[in-house]
Amino acid sequence: MSFFILLLFNFADAQTSAGTISGSVLDDAKKPLDGATVILLVAKDSSVVSSQLANKDGSFAFENLKDDTYLVKATFIGYKNYVSGNVVVSGQQRVTLPVFNLSPSGKMLKEVAVTGKKSFIEQKIDRTVVNVGALISNTGTNALEVLEKTPGVQVDADGNITFKGKSGVLVMIDDKPTYLSAANLATYLKSLPSSSLDQIELMDNPPAKYDAAGNAGVINIKTKKNTIRGFNAVASADYAQGFYGRTNESINMNYRIDKVNLFANLSYNEDRTYRRLEIDRDYFDDNGNLTSSLKDISYFRPTSNNTNIKTGMDFYASPKTTWGIVYSGTIERDHDNSPVFSPLFGQNGELDSTINTLNTSKNKFNSNGININYTHKYDSVGRELTFDLDYIRDQSNSNQLFVNNTFLPDGTLTNSTALSDNLPATINIYSAKTDYTHPLKGKAKIEAGVKSSYVNTDNAANYFNVVNGVSTIDYNNTNRFLYKENINAAYINFNKNFGRFSIQTGVRVENTNGDGHQLGNAEKADSSFINHYTNLFPTAYLSYNLDTAGHNVMVASYGRRIGRPNYGSLNPFTFFVDEFTYFSGNPFLRPQFTDNYKLAYSFRSLFTLALAYNYTTDVQGETIHRTGDVFISTQGNIGQQKTLDFSVNTNFQPAKWWTVNLYAEVYQNTYQGAFYTGYLNQSKVTVSGNGNNQFTISPTWSAELSGFFDTGGAYGQFVTLPKGMLNAAIQKKILNNKGSIKLTMQNILQSFSPSGTITNIVDATATFHNTLDTRVATLAFTYSFGKSTNTPKKRETGGADSEQGRAH
Repeated sequence: MSFFILLLFNFADAQTSAGTISGSVLDDAKKPLDGATVILLVAKDSSVVSSQLANKDGSFAFENLKDDTYLVKATFIGYKNYVSGNVVVSGQQRVTLPVFNLSPSGKMLKEVAVTGKKSFIEQKIDRTVVNVGALISNTGTNALEVLEKTPGVQVDADGNITFKGKSGVLVMIDDKPTYLSAANLATYLKSLPSSSLDQIELMDNPPAKYDAAGNAGVINIKTKKNTIRGFNAVASADYAQGFYGRTNESINMNYRIDKVNLFANLSYNEDRTYRRLEIDRDYFDDNGNLTSSLKDISYFRPTSNNTNIKTGMDFYASPKTTWGIVYSGTIERDHDNSPVFSPLFGQNGELDSTINTLNTSKNKFNSNGININYTHKYDSVGRELTFDLDYIRDQSNSNQLFVNNTFLPDGTLTNSTALSDNLPATINIYSAKTDYTHPLKGKAKIEAGVKSSYVNTDNAANYFNVVNGVSTIDYNNTNRFLYKENINAAYINFNKNFGRFSIQTGVRVENTNGDGHQLGNAEKADSSFINHYTNLFPTAYLSYNLDTAGHNVMVASYGRRIGRPNYGSLNPFTFFVDEFTYFSGNPFLRPQFTDNYKLAYSFRSLFTLALAYNYTTDVQGETIHRTGDVFISTQGNIGQQKTLDFSVNTNFQPAKWWTVNLYAEVYQNTYQGAFYTGYLNQSKVTVSGNGNNQFTISPTWSAELSGFFDTGGAYGQFVTLPKGMLNAAIQKKILNNKGSIKLTMQNILQSFSPSGTITNIVDATATFHNTLDTRVATLAFTYSFGKSTNTPKKRETGGADSEQGRAH
């Protein structure tokens, strides 16, 4: 820490002699040209030092300038360029230039069309950037489907997201947490239209500025930020047909006038899907002899409708100061009728009995969040102070009814039981953070910040036995769980360029204080636990350009991460799927820690090779243990995980009309540690990849062929089988290129059926197979309207980072 502080004072002292050049840009009528581009150049070689947009009053200022001779150039569409004479800066001199008066160019521009195509993948020292709009098949889809096509990312049948073969990834939107469980996060991402997305940042080793949470790193989904003067909007609608139909509508609006910028994103979707899950179980005695078998066949047909809103205002109090307020709201309603058919067989394969379970549920989820943010830019070279205040309140309620009927092989009803539940939950999250950025002399920069968050959750589980329509409390499963958590953090981060070398290093300290209390009932006593721990999380990156042009770059990095338990995973409640399958929380779940090492080579961001090694202790993962004939799923600490990963990413053009993006990786997951069966020692090599082909048929027609594959791998107790997906799309631009119509077909070969084996169960074996509603045809329409003159982007806001991703 003292090293960074010493650097800060040394460089700050060196900057006290920096000079300033200021001025203003007006037209012939002496009116300010708000948004004119002003460029600072070195006089001797015309190299660009910095550029900025003129303020509302036409003013500009370049600060912290070293001694030299400069030129200042001003440009504005429809006006002739203006270039100053030589401007000499010496010492602390403050140079005020004469007013720049730009004259009309004499040519009226009816329309200016700027066309360009971003690369699908961009490589940076600490992250990989995926440009969502570079793939036409992303048009008309949702954020979850976009993630499924992102290099190294996989989404399973339950919406759980893994990155480079690891679970525990922190998913953020605009540097803000999602505060949702895996299931609710999947639902939210489905309702977020791809038309509102700009980029996806993949950080397997995030810098110290980010929360240390997220064992597999951070996936940051960046939405589009429109700050166009006047009114503009993007509207989209699509209809998809799979086993059932579904719709998705959204509108993204922005209006800026004077010092005020208003924005709103509204989306609504109706979704009905289908899933068939088959779990085959064999039970054995202590001598390994088969005693019975169970085939569990579940049918899920959830119907949901979701409304999302994000709206806010930015107030530009001065050219350097911006205040903002953002409201985010989500309303989700879904219901499901999920029958389960469970035939039980004897040791010789004869049918013993059949259990039919009628499982109906109605669920509500409401989320409301408010963010207040502030930004102050001290100068034009990047010295900046920001702060964020966040408050989020999530409320959910679930009502379920389970009716189990047991039949003999001849169809005689032998037993019937009914169980109902009511599961209300409330989560309140408070967060405050501030960040300061200070550029230093010699292409260096230092960043520092502090953050504090407080979370309290209140979950109740009210279970009732229903007999002849009369409900009585089931004290065995009824309880209430309260959890409070406070996290305090501080970080410092430094980066600098030394010729061909670039370094970035930092450290983050986080102090965690957790307090859990399970309330008792008439038959069970109270219980509680307290957790206090403080940890350091260092990060370091070293980049070296192998050539003077910077086309060949090597990057080495190291970082340490933490994976705290989700709030719901600590909740000791029991959730019933059927008579033989339960889910249960674990209040004794410990955080996991991961050390990440990576070496990568990149050629002009067109070709990247990477070798990574990750070591995790106290690995959290889904575990399955047996109690009688019942399988109970819970989150547990499995032991240690070692992952060795080799990946390659490339994009190229075999022809002017054909662009190819390919990603492939080979990784080995190894799990070792104490387990229910004594000791878990499981390892497997996995080969996976994503591929995308884009075809330009004409200026208004384009097509795409994409897909992914996975040979299967080891994930704790689970060993998965191969799976893949092939997709196609065709798009037509209409209405003067302001609109588009696209037709896509997903999972053409019906080859995505997540299946595998559950290992290490006492005296039992199990396999699972999913049939999903993923072969879907989608017709989508998107239309943009309004003005199209851009102004600077607002900063991304939000300080409640990792807390939201652990909700539920």
